[in-house]
Amino acid sequence: MAPNSKVYTFDEVAKHNHKKDCWIVVHGKVYDVTPFLDDHPGGDEPLLMATGKDATIDFEDIGHSDTAIEDMQQYYVGEIDTNTFTAKVDNSTPVTPPTGQVVAFSASNESSSFILKVLQYLLPLLILGFAYALQYYGKGSEPSES
Repeated sequence: MAPNSKVYTFDEVAKHNHKKDCWIVVHGKVYDVTPFLDDHPGGDEPLLMATGKDATIDFEDIGHSDTAIEDMQQYYVGEIDTNTFTAKVDNSTPVTPPTGQVVAFSASNESSSFILKVLQYLLPLLILGFAYALQYYGKGSEPSES
């Protein structure tokens, strides 16, 4: 911890959860990423979804570059009081934000990701197979010139 860094409770950090005021927690450090929302390569949605929880796992899963990790320091505002973290979030149940919209299941996001990966592999193969079949069967039906 830096000598003069402020320590925030989880409730204090969780209040900063919208586009005009967005704070995230990564590795026990609090970052005000509001000015970075428009510049984030993945868009602002991943950062906004990382508010109100410990975003360390989400951050690590993406595999950020060393430069990105160094750039984070300019958004550092303090440390999180780890004693104020709420119980681990159960990702198997939907979370209802104040707007009344239901956030998708984390498990369903993982299965959607798997389906997309499979489709990215199979779809080109299916298109190639279809084109080959058209060419193969299309030649057989052309009238021959004798």
